[in-house]
Amino acid sequence: MDKHAQQRRAAESSAHIESRHVDSRHVDLGRRSFLTTGAAGAVAAGLGATESAAQGAMRWDMTADVVVIGAGVAGLPAAIAARDAGASVIVIDENFDIGGRGMLSGGRVQLGGGHALQQKFNIKDDADKVFADWVRHDHGESRLSDRDLVRVFADENVTTFNFLIENGVEFIEKPITPPDASTVDRIFVTKEWHIPSEVVAPHRNRNGSGLVRRLAESARKKGAQILLKHKMTSIVRESYNRGRVLGIVVQAGDRTINMRATRGVIVATGGHTGNVNFRRMFDPRLTEEYQQACMPYADQNASGEIAAMDIGASLWATGMQTIEAGAAITKTRHIGCRWGYATLVYETDSIMFPQAKATGLTVKDWQNLIMVNQYGKRFWNEADGSFKFFNAAMAWHGDKTKLNGGGPIWAIFDSEAAAREKWNTKPPNVDPDGWFFQADTLAELAGRIKNPYQKQPMPGAALAESVARYNSFVTDGADKDFKKPTPMHKIEKPPFFAAWSTPILHDTNTGLRTTTDCQVLDTRGEVIAGLYSAGETQGGFAQHGLGRCLVFGRLAGRHAAKNAA
Repeated sequence: MDKHAQQRRAAESSAHIESRHVDSRHVDLGRRSFLTTGAAGAVAAGLGATESAAQGAMRWDMTADVVVIGAGVAGLPAAIAARDAGASVIVIDENFDIGGRGMLSGGRVQLGGGHALQQKFNIKDDADKVFADWVRHDHGESRLSDRDLVRVFADENVTTFNFLIENGVEFIEKPITPPDASTVDRIFVTKEWHIPSEVVAPHRNRNGSGLVRRLAESARKKGAQILLKHKMTSIVRESYNRGRVLGIVVQAGDRTINMRATRGVIVATGGHTGNVNFRRMFDPRLTEEYQQACMPYADQNASGEIAAMDIGASLWATGMQTIEAGAAITKTRHIGCRWGYATLVYETDSIMFPQAKATGLTVKDWQNLIMVNQYGKRFWNEADGSFKFFNAAMAWHGDKTKLNGGGPIWAIFDSEAAAREKWNTKPPNVDPDGWFFQADTLAELAGRIKNPYQKQPMPGAALAESVARYNSFVTDGADKDFKKPTPMHKIEKPPFFAAWSTPILHDTNTGLRTTTDCQVLDTRGEVIAGLYSAGETQGGFAQHGLGRCLVFGRLAGRHAAKNAA
């Protein structure tokens, strides 16, 4: 067994011990033994945690200086930075493993400012240039940014890059040109974790696994305690809208644990795009049919935002969620499965495959299919990946019982298209349990489409008419309806197929309002003492990718560690 594998096994063993003994009244957690028990008496029956604390009836089962909610791309650097500053740290995560969406990411870290790797490739950059790029008025992802946050982000790029190196993160030495507001090369990709069984989505260049695994490894070595399958259910404040934050309430199996944070609670729960009610505050069209990327591994359930708002926190820069730029909503690249995000596939040996159920069929050429709404009608040029496509997909299509949301979108193709794409249209490549259908006629195909989000049966005549009209465009060489460039292939050879292709949600671009030190603010613009936010739960800066989460996670941990009660 190599050195890295030994370290990983040791860390896993430590994590197992942490979870197993979490109820102990005298937990020995390393050289500082920083988890302690409270003696304030039992929580009053029938009272919420916040009310109980306000009445002096809160009993603390565990205590640390800093409690971090979320063991992902923001939470892990927060934990390390807090430990580096001398604070005791507990990190909790409701998942069975660390990393959040970072585990499933491509590992693209956008940090610049003139760090060592940029210098190696003679990339001229500095903090002022980073700032100037990310407050550009001529780019959708930057024009609405909170410039105070961007200034701090820019100034902390180099130190955050150095922080990653110091904590064992390894990079592939090849710069990538950012597809966003940046004007110089700032993206470098982390090396994928070296143990395939711990990558979660192996064989698909999920290089973010190397980022989060290294950070978790470093956090544990430095004494941070990571407790998995521990779900935060509420944040405890002295009073609903005043006083400091005291800690959190956690559910671990059938146990309720009151966890005290003497210096600060850091919310790093990963955003809100998986919470239908919450995301519709920003865009009412985003009803239940739109799935969230990285499910079923990482659930962006808005738990952190909701818990913070319950004690008075404010949202910030909410317009950034609907800027029509970036990756808040994306085209489904892997069709015929429930979660078909463009760069993520759960292969059959993934630990998540039993829940994902299919890899999906990867579309190479959009000429090989048409897309129809739940009524069997085409609605836009299938080759277009712009927000014009998304707006058309989410448009009202005539359902009088459901006015918001565009309903399911289905890719329609025939056996010849499958042959051109070299698709095997059988499981495990597709999920016939509601997400993929086939039949010998188009009318029969329409009748077979049954899905939880297909509120109305698809009319067979309408689907047949849509296909016939599209075939005429192929004959004529021009799409008279939606201007798809030179339609090339008719859909006419059975069997015919319908594959789930509804747009999928990705980035959270807005969240809690914070200071530049990541302290959460309330609706009056006042600091909620002892409460911090970083990553996709933090509002004000909508840069896609991992860079902003790493920077502000580190800053939150550093400040919280020094925040005496």
